Amino acid sequence: MTIRYDDQVAIVTGAGNGLGRSHAIQLAARGAKVVVNDLGGTVDGNGGGSAASEAVVAEIETAGGEAMAHGANVADLEQVHLVISRHGLVSRAVVVAAAFIFLIEKLGLEP
Repeated sequence: MTIRYDDQVAIVTGAGNGLGRSHAIQLAARGAKVVVNDLGGTVDGNGGGSAASEAVVAEIETAGGEAMAHGANVADLEQVHLVISRHGLVSRAVVVAAAFIFLIEKLGLEP
C-alpha cells in the first residue's frame, strides 16, 4: 500500500537541501503540491537567497509534480499565515519541519 497525498499541500521547511529537500521530493512524488520553503542561508545562518529552493522546485516539476518556492520565516507565524493565504492554499496543509509532520487545520484563514 502506497501512501498518497493527492489534493493536499505540503509546506516543507528547510527544503532547499538535506532532509527537507528529500521530504519535498518524496511528498511531491506521492501527489502533494509542495511549498519548498527555505530561507537560503548558509549552515551557520548567514545570508539568504532563493537558488536552492528554486532548484528543488525545478526538480519536482521536471518529475511531473507541482511546487513553488517560498522564503517565509516559519518561526514567524504571521509569515506562515501569509504564505498560506496569499497563494490560495487549501485550508488544510501538511507542514514538514525536519522529520516532524504537523497538520494545520485552517489557521483561521480562508483560502
